[in-house]
Amino acid sequence: MSIARALITKPKLLLADEPTGDLDGVTAERVFGLLQELCREHALASVLVTHHLEFAGRCDRVLRLRDGRLEG
Repeated sequence: MSIARALITKPKLLLADEPTGDLDGVTAERVFGLLQELCREHALASVLVTHHLEFAGRCDRVLRLRDGRLEG
């Protein structure tokens, strides 16, 4: 529901803070795949915050916050 609410106004940027954090593995994979598909189909830029390193590795660019500093 929150994904639909975020997209209803047709934004150019999607912000997602731990969108799969409380989900089981199968559901997390589905949600991540859906987010990727939506970004492609609607030409959305996205910023995804996650602790899930596999999902981060499938993103176009990865930045890490380490000791209060952003590393890229």
